[in-house]
Amino acid sequence: MKTVIVTGSLGLIGSESVKFFTKKGFQVVGLDNDMRSYFFGKEASTAWNKEVLQKECIGYEHYSVDIRNIEKINQLFSHYAKDIVLVVHTAAQPSHDWAAKEPLTDFSINAGGTLNMLEATRKYCPEAVFIFTSTNKVYGDAPNRLPLVELEKRYEIDAPQSHMDGGSSFPQLPAGASWRGLNENFSIDQCLHSVFGASKVAADVMVQEYGRYFGMKTAIFRCGCLTGPAHSGTELHGFLSYLMKCTMTKKPYSIFGYKGKQVRSNIHSFDLLNAFYEFFLNPKCGEVYNMDGGREVNCSMLEAIETCEQITGNKLEYKYVDEARIGDHQWWISDVSKFKKDYPNWKVTYDIEKILREIYEFNIERWRV
Repeated sequence: MKTVIVTGSLGLIGSESVKFFTKKGFQVVGLDNDMRSYFFGKEASTAWNKEVLQKECIGYEHYSVDIRNIEKINQLFSHYAKDIVLVVHTAAQPSHDWAAKEPLTDFSINAGGTLNMLEATRKYCPEAVFIFTSTNKVYGDAPNRLPLVELEKRYEIDAPQSHMDGGSSFPQLPAGASWRGLNENFSIDQCLHSVFGASKVAADVMVQEYGRYFGMKTAIFRCGCLTGPAHSGTELHGFLSYLMKCTMTKKPYSIFGYKGKQVRSNIHSFDLLNAFYEFFLNPKCGEVYNMDGGREVNCSMLEAIETCEQITGNKLEYKYVDEARIGDHQWWISDVSKFKKDYPNWKVTYDIEKILREIYEFNIERWRV
């Protein structure tokens, strides 16, 4: 049977990968040792999702394996080697705030763990497709140098909507930037990344290298905010999920810097998985894509709060902290034109309101509202 290996299989994108590929008839082998509870505490644990996946997903096998354990990884890959057609690597330490507390742990997971997965794939199933969930944090704080204008509820890039070519004909914008957003030509160098951003850069470049040097079919998806109903959001990671949780449960929320007008583009896990599948069907070697909802799915913090309040009927209690998080983006929208050009069948199906409403409806009982 064709087998898909999924790391971080109890997390948001990992669990959605399990559901997506089992529905398509693949055997899915998941690796997840619930490190999220170590990073962010009991409330962020993904252990609850294991029982859900084992009950709902025919052909799912779960292993509580740490991706830093190369011996265990090799044993697992060796066992399934002849059947592995795809590796979806989502396991990570995902917070730049947390990474500063334990840089060695962060780097060993994000960079070292990724190298372990790449090398096991090369050794046991070199023809398999390897998909890596990178992050827009590989661009560091360079996006904060963009010229922005302040509007009532958000910041916006100071460029005409007609300007779509990525910075070449609009002098005040750097290469890779346009009204549409930031594309893959935007520089990742000479900026403040945060410890987390640096470890993801190392992993990102290594996945490229295994594609370009060894000829493996690898893809790097530099994602903005990933979201969906199964997200175990916390203050340090999971923007829309945690915001909706606080609005639903009337838990105080903190906004860090930029007047709450910072802008993020988001993508629902379903839309991201469809992007993964399109790449799997027609893979390339060492390809990089900026990936989220782009201009179709973005919001500021204030705009997201307003939508949460409208959906729940509750007023969010929040405090404002003037100091922004280190390396945090004031404005980020991905330009996803490259992926759309390479894979024209792919499209975004969830907007911000639909995403937040689904998070609300899915979690009414789990959050005991």
